[in-house]
Amino acid sequence: MPLIFKAYKKLQCMVNRFLVLMFLCCIGCSSKEDMVVHQGYSLGTSYSLQYQSIVTDYETVQKGVDSIFYLINKSLSTYLPASDISKINQGDSLLIVDQHFRKVFQKADELYLITQGYFDPTVGAWVNAYGFGPEKPVLVLSTSVKDSLRQITSWSKISLTPTGTIEKSHPSIYLDFNAIAKGYTVDLIADFLTSLGSENHLIEIGGELVAKGINVKTKKKWRIGIDRPVKEAERAIQRVVELQDYALATSGNYRKFRVDEVTGEKYVHSINPMEGVPVRSIVLSASVKAPDCMTADAYATTLMVMPFEQSQKLIENNTTLEAYWIISGPNGLEEVFSSNW
Repeated sequence: MPLIFKAYKKLQCMVNRFLVLMFLCCIGCSSKEDMVVHQGYSLGTSYSLQYQSIVTDYETVQKGVDSIFYLINKSLSTYLPASDISKINQGDSLLIVDQHFRKVFQKADELYLITQGYFDPTVGAWVNAYGFGPEKPVLVLSTSVKDSLRQITSWSKISLTPTGTIEKSHPSIYLDFNAIAKGYTVDLIADFLTSLGSENHLIEIGGELVAKGINVKTKKKWRIGIDRPVKEAERAIQRVVELQDYALATSGNYRKFRVDEVTGEKYVHSINPMEGVPVRSIVLSASVKAPDCMTADAYATTLMVMPFEQSQKLIENNTTLEAYWIISGPNGLEEVFSSNW
């Protein structure tokens, strides 16, 4: 089965909004059960924080959260020309990256090896070249164009030096950590709230989340709704997941799949990063539970683009992970679970 991989930049808008949070609250609770809510927009998406009332005031928490967003944007945002990653993409080989860049880079390095190359933050050039879009035809690339693209893609052609600079084998290699940075930011904010004394909170950024403790309104675990991958205007919940002291990330095509005119089969296009070949995938959404959100985020993206049977084996071989897929089967949507889900 050919290797497949989904692009980070152009298709990132299709992923990570697949998760719908279901905050089930009770009425008439005491002051100890009050939940504080922060909502806003950052990292190119929406975010939401819910936590049990703590000693620290609302403004202090918000300033702390804003400072985390500022640091992540300054380090990892490909949309800001002055960010560290943008400077590196523009050819800066002397810039010394910060601790956030290091941690995300090291996780990407780990995932590239574990997934045998399916997780590759340099693959965006292929997607742009093929002209991927929700309804656009996939372009046919010439041999010469493919040869040129192979020179500027592959995680194996980039490294983090001991001094903290990024070394690339080709100056045009383009880095994009969108498929992992949001999960990492969720972890940072969750740790920040914990440091302030929060024992019960739900942190969500663009569909990636960490749930700690319980929802004090319901006295139960946090309940998360996973969207059904359909094209109808109104969203429908496919499954509700209970979560406590764990992270969850879901990747999907956000209803941007194609339908085969002959068979009626739903599928999404993904790219083999080693061969640069677009292939079909029956996986419409993939959700991953993990101890931390950065790991969940990275694996959810990987499962979305890896050959389905191989992605199942990947999860079964890691006892710290759980996974849930929605695939396009012969009789419509089908749900598949890892053995420990």
